[in-house]
This record gives sequence, C-alpha cells and structure tokens, in this order.
Amino acid sequence: MKEKFKISQVFIYAFLIFWSLTTIFPLVWSFMNSFKDKKEIVKNSFSLPFGELFSIENYTKIFENYDILGAYRNSIIISTSVALFVILFAGMAAYILARYNFVGKGILTALLYAGMMFPIYSTIIPMYKLQVDLGLVNNYKVTNPTAQLALTLIAVILPQIAGNLSFAIIVLMSYIKGLPVELEEAAYMEGCNIFQIFFKVILPLSKPSFVTVGIFGFLWSYNDLFTQMFFLRTPDKYAITVLLNNISSREGTNYGMMMASVSLIVIPVIIVYLCLQKYIIKGMVVGAVKG
Repeated sequence: MKEKFKISQVFIYAFLIFWSLTTIFPLVWSFMNSFKDKKEIVKNSFSLPFGELFSIENYTKIFENYDILGAYRNSIIISTSVALFVILFAGMAAYILARYNFVGKGILTALLYAGMMFPIYSTIIPMYKLQVDLGLVNNYKVTNPTAQLALTLIAVILPQIAGNLSFAIIVLMSYIKGLPVELEEAAYMEGCNIFQIFFKVILPLSKPSFVTVGIFGFLWSYNDLFTQMFFLRTPDKYAITVLLNNISSREGTNYGMMMASVSLIVIPVIIVYLCLQKYIIKGMVVGAVKG
C-alpha cells in the first residue's frame, strides 16, 4: 500500500536540505579558496579556482614551512589511544555498574553525572601540577627524543581519557542494561569468568554503542586545543590543532594558507565520519531505545 503524499513532508525535506547546505557550504568555500592566492580571495572569495586562479602554492608553503605530517602523526597517536582506552575502561566500568549491586553504587553513578558538569578549564591547574610531579611535562632531562615525545603525548592522553570517561560510561551503561541477562548466565554456566563474559558476550553485542563512544572520543581528542596547548610546547610535539593555531598566529592575513590549513585538518575528520557514520547513528539510536 502506497503512503499518501503529505505537504508537511515537503517543508520538512526543504528545511533539512537548507540546513545541510548551511553546514556543507563553509567547508566547500574554504576548500575552494585554498587553491587561490590571497589577493584573489580578497577580490572575490566566491569565484571558482579555475584557469589562472588555480594554484597549489598554499599547500606547498604549508608542507615546506610546517611539519604537517609530524602533527598528523601526533594527533593520530593521541586520538587513537584516547578512543581505545576510553572504550576499554568505560566498557568495563559500565558493565559493572549495569550488572552488579554493591555499596556506594548510587553515589558512584551520581558522581559520573556530576563529572560531566565540570568543565576541563576548572581542572587544568591541578592536572598540570600532577603531570609535572609525574615527570611527564617539562621532561628536558630525558635525552632520548623519542622517549621525550612519548612522555609528552602521554601527558595529553591521560587527561583526555579522564575527560571522556563520564559520558562514555553513561552511554554504555544505558545500552548494556538493555541486553538480555540470560546470555551472560549461559556463558557463566559454560565456565566463562567475568572477563570472558565481557569480551566474548557484552563487547560483540554492544558493538554499535562501543564504536559510537570510540568515535566521539577520537573526534573530541582530535579537536581539543585547550589541553594540547598546555602540554605540546615545541614544534616537533605539535598536534594538528596546535599547529593550526600556530599557523593562524603567523599567517593570519594570508587567507589562502589559512584555508589550506583548515582543509588539511578537517579532511581526516570527514573521512572518519563518512566511513563510520552508520555506527554513530545506529549506536545513538539503539542506545536511546534500550535506555
């Protein structure tokens, strides 16, 4: 049976198309201007980069003057580590909170919700002091450059993991509560311990929700400038957002290079989202229904 045509659907789709265009247009506009000279951008920023207007000089200057590949490497290491550890720690904590009753469970759950209300700006000073005491920051006594880089990246990874845990635990806990307990009981009867039940039963069944949490953790870490500005002080340790901030301060009036920098930084995020968007939507929707 065919559905009846509704005029309201026309307005809904028209609004969604308009909203998507307002989101896509700035990206297209930035990418388009990244292939033009800054003088041409000032003259007409909406002209298409064809013929004499087309130039890759902006990208050439960025790769010649800045360690863009090193910044990519550092960002990927930081963001991937944050996503993986958040999935592991938040998943195990969520499973315990969802399935076991113990003294203080209510207080602990309340603290998780409260933890989402504290901005990272309020914790940066004690966090920085702790990192200094641990020898992760200002580690100039370490002579090996690789070891020094590793310690500095760890100094960024640890607070970013902590900052993501509250949200991740709450999302995963809501999803796990909706899973049938009978599957875990059957696994227990077969001789599985708690870790085997988590990794062989809970993790596969909750894959969409775990992937969603991992993606949000990755993107949040990748885009985080505030934390990285405190710990990544030298060019060889810059992450991609810190490098963009550095380029902005040095090349603020060179709009072509700014557009090229933004395009290079946004591309990995778009690729990650396009490849994993079905998991993001599925994880959030199913989690909402289960919860």
